Amino acid sequence: MSIENRLPEAYLQRMRRELGGEADAYEASFCEKPFYGIRANTAKFRVEDMKRTFPGQLTPVPWAPEGCYYPAELRPARHPYYYAGLYYLQEPSAMSPGSVLPIVPGDRVLDLCGAPGGKATQLGMRLMGSGVLFANDISASRAQAMLKNIELAGIPNVYVTAETPEHLAENFPEYFDKILVDAPCSGEGMFRREPSMVKDWEAKGPAYYADIQQQILRTAVRMLRPGGMLLYSTCTFSTEEDEENVRKLLAQDPALSLVPIAPRPGFSDGKIPGTVKLWPHKIHGEGHFLSLFQKAGGSDSKEAAASKSAKCSASKPGRLPEEAAAFLARLPEKYRKLTFLQVKENIYLLPEDTALRPGLHYLRTGLFFGALKKEHFTPSQALALALSAEDFSGKVLYPLEDERVIRYLKGETIDTSGAEEDGPDGWNLICVDRYPLGWAKRSKHNLKNKYCPGWRWQ
Repeated sequence: MSIENRLPEAYLQRMRRELGGEADAYEASFCEKPFYGIRANTAKFRVEDMKRTFPGQLTPVPWAPEGCYYPAELRPARHPYYYAGLYYLQEPSAMSPGSVLPIVPGDRVLDLCGAPGGKATQLGMRLMGSGVLFANDISASRAQAMLKNIELAGIPNVYVTAETPEHLAENFPEYFDKILVDAPCSGEGMFRREPSMVKDWEAKGPAYYADIQQQILRTAVRMLRPGGMLLYSTCTFSTEEDEENVRKLLAQDPALSLVPIAPRPGFSDGKIPGTVKLWPHKIHGEGHFLSLFQKAGGSDSKEAAASKSAKCSASKPGRLPEEAAAFLARLPEKYRKLTFLQVKENIYLLPEDTALRPGLHYLRTGLFFGALKKEHFTPSQALALALSAEDFSGKVLYPLEDERVIRYLKGETIDTSGAEEDGPDGWNLICVDRYPLGWAKRSKHNLKNKYCPGWRWQ
């Protein structure tokens, strides 16, 4: 199919005017096959280990140190390490926002438009369990999908919400150190990979999204503490949605300044110095736009800035029931020190920076510890993925090539009679190599499978 039949004429004419001599190369890029990306979860797994897992098949993504390209035939989602949350499959250019925003452990971070969770997991892994990540999406169904990706990545210090930006801003004024606004957009940068977005562009166009983006940005700035940084990104090339939004935001808020993004291989200059565009005819990937802002101030401590946002700290509801308390006692001290919250039968371990607010639509408040049913405690799948093998004494370590790994992921009961891993009854953390997958409950010579049914190997 010719490029004229794939893309709207108005769009092609605009791009030819803007790109000039590069227009032919841009249009030729639509004849290339998409590129596939894999990003190591560096809170668990080094890039070097990921390369050893798939020897000779991964090449670096130049703007994302934890990212690599992989060939389409590799199918890394059909590997047990995927189920251990050791890596995330992500379009290569989409790795750029999470790589550029300068996250450090201890930060309070907000991913405002976070679903399906690729960028949220990238931000969360960079926190290394310290600080707090708020992952939000206005759509509850999309936020639910994001929650699974976050729990698969083993991120413990997280709140997942399905809220409007305005409602969040009412509850968290000047609270966050770092904010990512990867805004809904007309999707021009994804036309090659997702042709269905062309119909949306024809129905709505950049002007429709530009107004939404401005509203989201203005609201996000209200949640940014003095000295904090906000990264605005889109997967579109429209000046109206990209550079014009930057200009408007700077004009509206004198406390904001544009922070030039340092050059990286694959980054092209935007129309405003310091902003970045990724073009599919210049990189192995799709399209993206990046701009980084900082709010003036910041002489106060984080605690002083956060005091403007009234906390609703959770207090411990009495004592944990005996089985749950006994299980918690088996975990490292960092978990035992956390505040717990019990909501009906479910128990959550809250991040050190407790930031619960009444009236918000939470899908997850901290790390889901487990559930109580008739005083019997069942640890959660999320807890298993948040742990390391060293965190729990009762564990079974299967080597990657052991056929019981796949049997466990399929939900089968494992017979351990006469096997080396036979041990005392009770909860066992099942690991592939030394990477946790989930729980099983040993009874005599059987490991009764407790792997989450919705996550099973199909």
